[in-house]
Amino acid sequence: MTPIRLMLADDHRMLREGLRRSMLEEGFDVVGEAQDGVEAVAMADRLDPDVILMDVSMPNCDGVEACRQVKSRQAGPKVVMLTMHADKEVLTNAIRAGASGYLVKDCSTNEIATAVRMAAAGDTVLSPQLAKSMLEEVRRLDERAHGEEERLVTKREEEVLQLIADGCSTPEVATTLFISQKTVKNHLASIYQKLDARDRTQAVLQAVRMGIVHLD
Repeated sequence: MTPIRLMLADDHRMLREGLRRSMLEEGFDVVGEAQDGVEAVAMADRLDPDVILMDVSMPNCDGVEACRQVKSRQAGPKVVMLTMHADKEVLTNAIRAGASGYLVKDCSTNEIATAVRMAAAGDTVLSPQLAKSMLEEVRRLDERAHGEEERLVTKREEEVLQLIADGCSTPEVATTLFISQKTVKNHLASIYQKLDARDRTQAVLQAVRMGIVHLD
């Protein structure tokens, strides 16, 4: 079986050396070592490793940003983040950047090796200090955010459309939503463009067909 090609990224030389020795003993092919995020991104492009063990806190470009850049440039490498603290905010950012795993540095060599193998196999792994529900929450929030991005019209434009469908005039929409009439007109202009409509009637009919608004 071909060994997993592993790359290390950490600004602490002693930690890199310790990780390299440990991972070699675990049977991994350690193909490179980067000392900051910028070098990690360039090295990942050049070496195309299977998995990158990436420290979160590095100079020039931190691990989360380096992970984001690596994942945006090539889909192949899996990234397992290493950090001193189980910070949920950093975890959230790391998962959104495309990380396949997140480990606290006081974990054992066996836990790191297992995480690397799981990442290489396409699985996701978190340090035992972090609850499984945290990853589920991150994914749920991302799915919700993605859903918002996929909306054809914004929530506010939907509210304007619904009021227009209910027969409200521009001044009435403005009063109901506590916005100016000019803002209502700007929303309508945006709606017309998005729905390819010439006027209110066309916009409402199109919105009804698409299920955006409902007629009572």
